[in-house]
Amino acid sequence: MKKSLNKNKIDNPDDFYEVLIAAHEGLSEEESRQLNSRLILLLSNTIGDIVILKKLIKVARDNLRFS
Repeated sequence: MKKSLNKNKIDNPDDFYEVLIAAHEGLSEEESRQLNSRLILLLSNTIGDIVILKKLIKVARDNLRFS
């Protein structure tokens, strides 16, 4: 499962990154945190599988140690 979690499934990740950054333009730090929180909840609801969500949280948290 770990391989599929790290595999890029976005057709054009640069376009996604630009859209994500643009969504934060002009927001305060607090508004930016709120946007991130809402986006996380929307994406989590779209995924809808608690097992996958737990694995994603673990991968994201574990990767903080290597940043």
